[in-house]
Amino acid sequence: MFRVYSNTRVIYGLCRALNNQISKRYQSSSSSSTTTTAAANVALEPNVSKMSMFSGHIKGAITNNLEFIRPENITPISMYQVLDSDGSIKEKSHTPDFTDEDLIKMYKDMTLLNVLDRILYESQRQGRISFYMTNFGEEATHIGSAAALNAKDLVYGQYREAGVLMYRGFKLHEFIDQCFGNARSSCKGVQMPVHYGSTDLSFVTISSTLATQMPQAVGSAYAYKRAQNGLCVVCYFGEGAASEGDAHAALNFAATLEVPVIFFCRNNGYAISTTTVDQYRGDGIASRGAGYGMATTRVDGNDLFAVYNATKAARELALNEMRPVLIEAMTLRVGHHSTSDDSSAYRSIDEVRSRDKRDNPSLRVRKYMYNRGCWNEEKEEQWTKDSQKMVMEAFANCEKTKRAPISTMFENIYDKMEPHLQRQMKEMKEHVRQNHDHFPLSLYEQSST
Repeated sequence: MFRVYSNTRVIYGLCRALNNQISKRYQSSSSSSTTTTAAANVALEPNVSKMSMFSGHIKGAITNNLEFIRPENITPISMYQVLDSDGSIKEKSHTPDFTDEDLIKMYKDMTLLNVLDRILYESQRQGRISFYMTNFGEEATHIGSAAALNAKDLVYGQYREAGVLMYRGFKLHEFIDQCFGNARSSCKGVQMPVHYGSTDLSFVTISSTLATQMPQAVGSAYAYKRAQNGLCVVCYFGEGAASEGDAHAALNFAATLEVPVIFFCRNNGYAISTTTVDQYRGDGIASRGAGYGMATTRVDGNDLFAVYNATKAARELALNEMRPVLIEAMTLRVGHHSTSDDSSAYRSIDEVRSRDKRDNPSLRVRKYMYNRGCWNEEKEEQWTKDSQKMVMEAFANCEKTKRAPISTMFENIYDKMEPHLQRQMKEMKEHVRQNHDHFPLSLYEQSST
């Protein structure tokens, strides 16, 4: 145990040494002027004698006043908004430079995701798939952020970012194949539904355990920093995951190692059934950013334009200054947490529906497109029919595809099957042979091994 601890310290020390060498080229030449300005400001403050010399008190002043920082006295962080609930833009200079084609693609992806959610949710209720999680109400956080990224930027999702994959080109049948766990799906059934992943689309396969993706994202961002490949890493998580120890480790490592990673928090108000009031104290997740020495902003997560602008600016900041950025997107989870949850037990469904009706992210975009003239009722009606047909046809095709061979659970673990797995697979096959009447073997493809 002590040897492992020692090696970990050595590895971290090497990372710090390499990081210091890489960071030198990103240091701003204005650091000396900043220090001078800070010192001048301190000189004007009352009851301040000199600057602290403690290394853990960077640029801090010494004061004769005893004072506690009380969070209730701190002004809450503002929420950035471009497109209001009426589909209007108050500050025209913040309008993204989208073509009509850009807007239509984003709107279609948002609404197609809604249709996919409805059909797969109902299919689970009918017993045709085992589990599902909808994205209702949060689609602007997916599409707005995805549109602002480079297609090669690496994405670590939590489990409610299907729209990011959809924007990047993940096909309907790929979503549905994965939920069925059939032979055509990338995971071959050895993964829970909605735990998508795509190497081609730079989207790391989702894990069920909360926040494990966060330190992994920092490691990838550190590798990108060393490679100087001009790409960043984006890590999505919910406000509930921010309570995990991995979140602290990730945010602290990202700040101290100065890596190009965007932490994108979807604050939808509920960690399953736990409200934000019971989840944390303080001003949301964004207020933690400064404590880690991290550039931070808060945006209206139901505003496609605000999410796009914030993510675009965060990406430029992360790459140009080689530092992490935290975005907190305030949104609303309209559906249940998952098909295993009944949110009516802990919140008013009527209130949720009322809020969604007046502040739906897709509806905001549609209102704006109507005013802009690139969309109308006729196009909306046709798209509603087309999107429904597209998903139903894909669903029917995927449902007919056989499940992956049972042997996949052994074959899809290591590059080469280990002897103990070969032994287990042999025992399993013999068990199935002896009890074949109890297994629906016709649903599965036959194994080649």
